[in-house]
Amino acid sequence: MQNPLEGSSNVPRETGDQLAAFVGLLLAENQRQNLIARSTESEVWQRHIEDCTQLIGLAPEAAQSWLDIGSGPGLPGMVVAIARPQVRVTLCEPRRRRVEFLQAAVDALNLKNVQVAQCLAERLPDRQYDVISARAVASLDALLQMGLRLSTRETYWLLPKGRSAAEEMALAEQSWHGRFRLVASVTSSDAAIVVADGVTGRRG
Repeated sequence: MQNPLEGSSNVPRETGDQLAAFVGLLLAENQRQNLIARSTESEVWQRHIEDCTQLIGLAPEAAQSWLDIGSGPGLPGMVVAIARPQVRVTLCEPRRRRVEFLQAAVDALNLKNVQVAQCLAERLPDRQYDVISARAVASLDALLQMGLRLSTRETYWLLPKGRSAAEEMALAEQSWHGRFRLVASVTSSDAAIVVADGVTGRRG
């Protein structure tokens, strides 16, 4: 279960060390509560960390704020916060035990750019984010509905999906004003990322 980022010239040593520390915390907590499937523990770097880091490359370089809806174990929110310390990251997660893990991980890693919010996205205070992500949370239509008031026309939506990605995007294009495109996942041939911007509301 070697860190594939270790020794990479594209990843600062401190970032790699923090990601490794986060993986350690994640795997330890996974023995107490189901954060990731046990069957994926041995592939945690590819199946979870690399799967999340690919989102960072799709986000605008100038992004200053990032909302991760249904953050669960902090995927991708914690990975974003570690890799982009200049970005203010909000982890939105309603389940108490997962929130306790997230806050403990934030404290252990001394991440100053993270806020953990124990609530549904619908209960978040009104503010707008440069990037909104959600991994394995809800349908694309439902995500757009719950996050619209937290976005602007310039907000980038980065929403990893499985085999339903193309179908969900096609429905969104019929129902929503905005620009949508699919980006193939680098970690799974069956998955894709729905990338959207210019989302202003439902059609009709």
